[in-house]
Amino acid sequence: MEELFGSGWLVWAIVLALGVPLLLVVLTEVLGWLTRRGSAAAKPVRLLRNWVVPVAALFGLLVFAVQSPADQVWARVVATVLGFLVILLVLSALNVALFANAKPGSWRERIPSIFVDLGRLVLIVVGLAILFSWVWNADVGGLIAALGVTSIVIGLALQNAVGGIISGLLLLFEQPFKLGDWLDAAGVRGRVVEVNWRAVHIDTGAGVQIVPNSSLAGASFTNLSLPTELHRAGTTVAFSTDDPPHEVIELLVEVAGTLPMRMPGEAPSARYLGAAKYEVDVPVQGPATADAAVSLLLAWLWYAARRRGLSLDGDASDPIAEPDRLDAALAQVAPAFRLSGEDRARLAPSCRLERYGTGEVVQQPDRVPDVMRVVVDGRLRLAVVTDRGPIESGVADVGDSVGQTVLTREPSFVRATAAEVTTVLVMPLAVIDEIVHSNPAVARDIGQAIETRRRAAAEALASAGIVRGTLDRR
Repeated sequence: MEELFGSGWLVWAIVLALGVPLLLVVLTEVLGWLTRRGSAAAKPVRLLRNWVVPVAALFGLLVFAVQSPADQVWARVVATVLGFLVILLVLSALNVALFANAKPGSWRERIPSIFVDLGRLVLIVVGLAILFSWVWNADVGGLIAALGVTSIVIGLALQNAVGGIISGLLLLFEQPFKLGDWLDAAGVRGRVVEVNWRAVHIDTGAGVQIVPNSSLAGASFTNLSLPTELHRAGTTVAFSTDDPPHEVIELLVEVAGTLPMRMPGEAPSARYLGAAKYEVDVPVQGPATADAAVSLLLAWLWYAARRRGLSLDGDASDPIAEPDRLDAALAQVAPAFRLSGEDRARLAPSCRLERYGTGEVVQQPDRVPDVMRVVVDGRLRLAVVTDRGPIESGVADVGDSVGQTVLTREPSFVRATAAEVTTVLVMPLAVIDEIVHSNPAVARDIGQAIETRRRAAAEALASAGIVRGTLDRR
């Protein structure tokens, strides 16, 4: 018996017969536990259980149990396969240890994938060289030297191209921007939609422009998304030299303050540059809304400047300011206000027409209006402003009016915005008082209209699950 165990093959046979199944059972349990937890370590454990351990058992059987010579071809083939699997296992374990649980923002999370792939390739080449040298006694020194010389020659021939790629890869490793950021680089301004090892794809709004990483690495650029807390959209506008600067600045700030892109809690600013030029800045939440904010600001300024009698771009002409348009509007609303021809002629000098662009606020809530506005063209959208946002409560079509509480001296309880380009007839408080004094029935009609709109607003709030006492009569 001693001679039998001293030979060694029986010991290895017992180890392989008992140890391998036990090890496979343990690895199976560990793999199941890691899989249930969603751990990245399950991949190398699966490789170890399914491939490394069985091939290692086969190698042990050939070398030790069967006592095959070490230089036998089949033993070397199995040893080569086992060595390659061990290399893959080491690479998989390194990937889990270094990159699977990398914290956001760390160097391990920011490193470009091409660097990782190159590192894997180097480790595989070195591992295979050692493996063939150990198993097959191959002389890999000459091959490595030849590859080194070839790499130097290729590097010298392609140094410009390789230098650009390396600089681009270093830019990716530093990551001064990410997907979704807005860049201003070499005259290209837009949102980053793709980043790879060669180039950055920037959506300029007029198409996707591809900028090589080497160009970004070798030049300065601006990341408009940093800091992310606040971004200012600005533009320069011109008025007439006859327009008082303080009135123009007041208009610019007022219109900019009503833009939906404006960041809540931040006030816009405007300043006079001289020569009838003004600069206005609007705080917005990011560069993605900057262009839209400037475009909408310029559109609304066109309407607002004409309502104020100011000359945007040196032009104060307004097509709706013609007397015939005003007479036609008064004739249109005359039945609702019981106006005769003499009444219209008498009230016309005190009334005026105003036009609002789509989305402009025509009436603010919680303010006592000083005029009543009657829709003569277009449509207004009515909403109750709450902490949860505006709650739609109805519309004001042609012939409907807003600001009826001018008669009762109460604050308005709805906000009116232009659903489209809308023209309204503006009737000041003095005109309303004169109409009501000559015809008290109009006061009753206005009171009923106020109550109808109040009920509609209350029903809209109730449908939204909101109860507010501000709609009650004050």
